[in-house]
Amino acid sequence: MSEARHTGGDPAPTRLRRNRVAEACGPVRRRLGGQPAACTHVLPVLVVAAVVLADVAGGAGMVWLPLLAAGPALAATTNGPLGVLGAGLLAAATGAALGVAHGAPAHDLAAVQSALLAVTAASGLASALRGRRERVLAAVRSVAEAAQQALLQPVPETVGPFQVAVRYSAAAAEARIGGDLYALVSTPHGVRLIVGDVRGKGLPAVGTAALVLGVFREAAHDEPDLLSVVGRIERSLARNLEPDDFVTAVVAGCPRPGHLEMVNCGHAPPLLISASGEIGAVETARPAPPLGLRALSGQAPRLQRLPFGTGDQLLLYTDGVTEARNAAREFYPLADGVARHAGEEPARTLTALHDELLAHVGGRLHDDAALLLLRRKPAAEAGRKTAEEAVCAPPGTGSALQAAASSAQRVTPPEWSRMP
Repeated sequence: MSEARHTGGDPAPTRLRRNRVAEACGPVRRRLGGQPAACTHVLPVLVVAAVVLADVAGGAGMVWLPLLAAGPALAATTNGPLGVLGAGLLAAATGAALGVAHGAPAHDLAAVQSALLAVTAASGLASALRGRRERVLAAVRSVAEAAQQALLQPVPETVGPFQVAVRYSAAAAEARIGGDLYALVSTPHGVRLIVGDVRGKGLPAVGTAALVLGVFREAAHDEPDLLSVVGRIERSLARNLEPDDFVTAVVAGCPRPGHLEMVNCGHAPPLLISASGEIGAVETARPAPPLGLRALSGQAPRLQRLPFGTGDQLLLYTDGVTEARNAAREFYPLADGVARHAGEEPARTLTALHDELLAHVGGRLHDDAALLLLRRKPAAEAGRKTAEEAVCAPPGTGSALQAAASSAQRVTPPEWSRMP
């Protein structure tokens, strides 16, 4: 299962534990908090006990004694060097006792003991190397998590009159960061947010995501116009990206109560969920190129204005969600999932969507996936009694919302996201 970062339901990011094995203890290694499960430490002892029982029951003399080497070998996968040494000494002592009891020739017994000591030495070395690799991996993952917190800063649960939730999953098994990006900031010009997807994967994609987020956070505070924010990001990418690199993104803002502004640069259309439950994809009348490709296309992005009243929600996502396939090669139906799980708690909604998405793909995503859900709280929920908060949208918002958002049941990623 890929790693998931949760924000919105909890101000501090938490991790979805990947190694959830069966609760019953068995030969499978189970780690909680970086330590093996307690029952795995006794497995070498159980192996030695099984060999003794087989020898006693079968009465086959020296036949079973070589199997004692399984004790220290198994200890190397679950214990440290001292544990391996203990398992080896136990196996050697047991082998000597059984050999003497069966009257085994001295040279045969010496051969078995030598084999046990050799296996113990090799297993101890393997255990020491494994422990060193685990410590290095833990340090690397700690650095990666710190980098993620610096790059994808935690989003608060509440920003002004809005509830916010985020779910992010990196496709790489040990990754904490990837090519998808998101940010939400409260500025003098209202709440502004961005969700985007960098072409490519790996460290170059992470570097581009860091560049976009840095420029966005700076421009969101400085520029009064949302198109100017997009323009600054475009100019920065034009100076720093390779010719075939680009970033698809949706930049949105709420300049005043009841109103939403949006600029879509080649990204998948967000879903608008009205307070009455209507769900529609916010399609652009004139598609704009992704960030970094404006000079090649000559097309400029357009600003969309939509009503965004009390109880309305906006879901932004990346193509790792809508292009996730199951075993039958079917895409995940995001609009249908939203219809099933949408509620008044964004964190709970995204948790249900994320769990359903992982179930759809069989537990492992093959592309980075990000979800950001913004909901405008009613004035009573926000605890504000001012007239501005009590009246969030003019009459007729419901019909205008339905007209602004198409009733698409399936969201198809734009052609820009399918470019190689």
